[in-house]
Amino acid sequence: QVQLVESGGGLVQAGGSLRLSCVATGRTFGPTAMGWFRQAPGKEREFVATISWSGRSTYYADSVKGRFTISRDNAKNTVYLQMNSLKPEDTAVYYCAASPGTQGTATIASRYDYWGQGTQVTVSS
Repeated sequence: QVQLVESGGGLVQAGGSLRLSCVATGRTFGPTAMGWFRQAPGKEREFVATISWSGRSTYYADSVKGRFTISRDNAKNTVYLQMNSLKPEDTAVYYCAASPGTQGTATIASRYDYWGQGTQVTVSS
């Protein structure tokens, strides 16, 4: 079993920055793609960013491209999401997810087997 714990959420003004972290504990697998998703009130969960096992490949939703950066440190079993130039529409609960056995990237939620509990990000205008 893999546990994912997110941290780093909070309240920030528009134009500000936050850095989310997600630590994986418990049984860990080999090549594992990691991803970030978010869910705003009254909306479906949506893809934000994904990173391959090596860290060399990343992919972003159009809505965050150029503002968010996903990275990982496999030695620390941690994935990060640096969020800059935040907008009120970025307000959501952000979830970290793991896809064991996937060496590349994955943008579809059903590809992920493990999910964190989520961390709230609120951007005020």
